[in-house]
Amino acid sequence: MGAAAMAYTLWTRHLRHNPRNPKWIGRDRFILSGGHGSMLLYSLLHLTGYDVSLDDIKNFRQFGSITPGHPEYGVTPGVEVTTGPLGQGFAQGVGMAIAANHLAALFNKPGHEMIQSYIYGIVTDGDLMEGVASEAASLAGHLSLGRIVYLYDDNHISIDGSTDLAFTEDRAARFEAYGWHVQVLTDGNDVDIIDAAIRAAKNDPRPSLICVRTIIGFGSPKRQGTSKAHGEPLGDEELNAAKENLGWQTEPRFFIPDDVLAFFRRAVEQGREREFDWKMKFDAYKNLHPNLGAELIRRLAGKLPDGWDAELPTFPADPKGMATRASSGKIINALAPILPELIGGSADLAPSNNTKIDGSPDFQKVSYQGRNFHFGVREHAMGAVLNGMNLYGGVIAYGGTFLIFSDYMKPAIRIAAISHIPSIFIFTHDSVGLGEDGPTHQPIEQLAALRAIPNMVTIRPADANEVREAWKVAISRRNGPTALALTRQAVPTFEPSNFPTVEKGAYVLKDFGTPEIILMATGSEVSLIFDAAQKLHEEGKGVRVVSFPSWELFEKQDEAYKESVLPKSLTKRLAVELGASLGWERYAKSVLGLDHYGASAPYKVIFEKFGFTVENVVKRAKEL
Repeated sequence: MGAAAMAYTLWTRHLRHNPRNPKWIGRDRFILSGGHGSMLLYSLLHLTGYDVSLDDIKNFRQFGSITPGHPEYGVTPGVEVTTGPLGQGFAQGVGMAIAANHLAALFNKPGHEMIQSYIYGIVTDGDLMEGVASEAASLAGHLSLGRIVYLYDDNHISIDGSTDLAFTEDRAARFEAYGWHVQVLTDGNDVDIIDAAIRAAKNDPRPSLICVRTIIGFGSPKRQGTSKAHGEPLGDEELNAAKENLGWQTEPRFFIPDDVLAFFRRAVEQGREREFDWKMKFDAYKNLHPNLGAELIRRLAGKLPDGWDAELPTFPADPKGMATRASSGKIINALAPILPELIGGSADLAPSNNTKIDGSPDFQKVSYQGRNFHFGVREHAMGAVLNGMNLYGGVIAYGGTFLIFSDYMKPAIRIAAISHIPSIFIFTHDSVGLGEDGPTHQPIEQLAALRAIPNMVTIRPADANEVREAWKVAISRRNGPTALALTRQAVPTFEPSNFPTVEKGAYVLKDFGTPEIILMATGSEVSLIFDAAQKLHEEGKGVRVVSFPSWELFEKQDEAYKESVLPKSLTKRLAVELGASLGWERYAKSVLGLDHYGASAPYKVIFEKFGFTVENVVKRAKEL
């Protein structure tokens, strides 16, 4: 109710959209970052002609409805991003602006500016309190992302009460220090002043924050301006009092005057005309720049080039091998010339994560065409920004950090999974194998946590060739995020002919004789169990070695395939992984894992002290 005038001004005077084609390429994006105000967005979608009916409005927050408690991308037509966890919408919008600026730098030509999207949003006190918003705001200011226009619903109220309880800094000065264009409006109900501020923001080359002083629950006689208006229903008595206070009829309960609906529904014809005009301009653009036009359409459609994976390198067998983070860097640079939409970077760890695309400039405010991103030490913002970039379209965005810091970006990873966003998260230094940095940097529980996320695919490849196949899965997978867990230390490269693709999640690497024991592992431990299997075979045991890069992919296979890898008759099974043992019990009788923190020492010493040796694996296998 307090943000209604802001939303009205934005949606009727500025937002370019087509209610009958919510995916129109040339549209602006609107983000309700304070997702608890979802009914404001649903009301606008209904009024302007999206496929959101009055019955959908009445079914608010009910099972199976398209009007859930917080906006969800892919559930409600016109909802651009999933919001609710505060700060996520703010940061995803920064990612959208990055993608828009990148595509504009590559494809726009004088007189033919086909990418002109603005990223509009309504953000709240809660958004600005969250660290992820601060991280993203700092990055956006550094990059001078002028396509962002955020209206700050400055109502001075949070759930606990007045923001004076915990949020008293000068927000406008903070954003000015970030490098944003900031305006302060004292009347959140003055449509013309809000309109003028939005126009000024659009004309400034910096990202813009318009601080609008509003009254939460505006019009409610007993609730406005109080924390009770934040999350509690008004109730029939107060609702009727608010309607009377605002000069609105109390019955019927849901009432839209015909002239009001006709006014808002002009958006349908305006949207149709805007899209038609854009298509006409795009036809002219394609005539002048046919190759660019075809490439832009391909990228925005998310279609991969034919044969995109045909020339990826195959790595020869090598007992010394290389770290899987290093082979990942080689695959990225093999993909980069074939997939110009592949862009990404690291949270200040590019030399360690091996995320750099050779020969490409950095993405900076003077080089938006660059493909290498420096996210800074901002893991949480990086995750959310990647989501926004991938949602905008036309790019395949990835980001890297150490696996231990996946904890910092967990909410963004979760949003990617809920929203089916194909973000690619690269996590290197994936075990105590990183050595001397010690337990603060050695992941233990992180793999288990990632595997627990629905619609997430986590892949821990065993060698360079599995890395190649893991990247193929990540690029091809368009309905959810993929995490790659990669080693710091070198691991042997197995004979390539032994490898099927890893898209099945697990497979038989080698049978030593007729199997009576199954050894299974992921990542760097596959070479360990391979050596142990050889030792056991020399002692007369039949052993099957199973490489198990992805639980999620294995679970998608049919029962016949699962039985071919893990026959029910073979019950003597040992799983080996340098991480928490939780979850392995579904596949193995016994687990050699780490259910305690690591230590600071050279990684080979740690492996020996913690029992990750051929001798101990052989001993554990004999005890089955």
